[in-house]
Amino acid sequence: MPIDPDAPIEITAFEWVPPFAQGFVRDLRPRWACEELGLAYRERLISAMDRPEWYYSDQPWGQVPYLRDGDAEMFESGAILMHLAEGTALLPSDRSARATVMSWLFAALNSVEPMVFELSNVDIFSRQEEWAKLRRPSLVEALGGRLDRLDDALGERDWLAGPFSIADIAMITVLREIGKTDLLTARPALSAYLERGIARPAFQTALADQLRVFQQHAPKQPEGV
Repeated sequence: MPIDPDAPIEITAFEWVPPFAQGFVRDLRPRWACEELGLAYRERLISAMDRPEWYYSDQPWGQVPYLRDGDAEMFESGAILMHLAEGTALLPSDRSARATVMSWLFAALNSVEPMVFELSNVDIFSRQEEWAKLRRPSLVEALGGRLDRLDDALGERDWLAGPFSIADIAMITVLREIGKTDLLTARPALSAYLERGIARPAFQTALADQLRVFQQHAPKQPEGV
């Protein structure tokens, strides 16, 4: 679904982030959902390096994504996914199926993502700190245990809750952050699950649109560099 500057849905995203974060910023989640659902959306871009003060009245911590859809305005990617998917196959109306999707959605955001984020902090932002070196072995072990349980729960299914859903959008975007590490490559079923997700055309389009924004707003290199 092409991005439409006149679309009623607006997604706030960063105009640029450093290369290590490109393709991983969480506005990827609603972009992906919109592509899966055929929903046009427009972009509102802000600086990640110098976040405008007015934006904190929309999002208290200055994070993205932020969504406007008519009179609905909201933040937090999980809540946004639920809003976009309401009444669609990505969040079924059947009580039992809906409960399963919502359970796995929250599992991705609450049971897996915090450990993945902490590992990123240890390996990227704090890698020179002594506490990070000491923390890493136990963190990897704990995260590995979570992934083993996820692997068992997925079993031989293609997707977490039966048909593809917003639970998979959340979980796959979390697992991508460790997709090239031993934590995932040592678990072939989870690696295959990740590959199925990122092979979806809607994901590829959403990712390309996020990367396009970063390319368009990349800082200019000084002459002679």
